[in-house]
Amino acid sequence: MIWFVVLAALVAGYVIGRVQPYTRLADWANWQLRFHIDRWQSSRPRQAVLFTLLLITDSARTIHAWRHRNESN
Repeated sequence: MIWFVVLAALVAGYVIGRVQPYTRLADWANWQLRFHIDRWQSSRPRQAVLFTLLLITDSARTIHAWRHRNESN
């Protein structure tokens, strides 16, 4: 019985690693905020939810982008 639980946990971890739901969700939220901003400008709560999703799924790059948003290249 214990072996079955361990095997199920390993399979679940492998599937989650292959599917990468956080990466897909982060890419979707980034795409929505970057390329479809006109849809979201009239709705600040939706934009806040998307930004929060992006912050949760890809916090390091989101914080870096937020800190350096006004810098010129």
